Amino acid sequence: MADDHEDDRPEYDPSEPAPPTEAPPLRSTAPQSEFTTGHVAVGFLIVLVGLAITFGLPLVAA
Repeated sequence: MADDHEDDRPEYDPSEPAPPTEAPPLRSTAPQSEFTTGHVAVGFLIVLVGLAITFGLPLVAA
């Protein structure tokens, strides 16, 4: 996801000793990012595989 606030904020230059008048550009983090049904399906598949490994292998090996 591209930064939607690029036009609103100035670029941050770490070599400049004076801080900018506005905050540096925002970052996108996972909880605020959009996701699709495909992402949910992949996550659900990963959960199923994890549960199968966690509970299935011990039951088969016993």
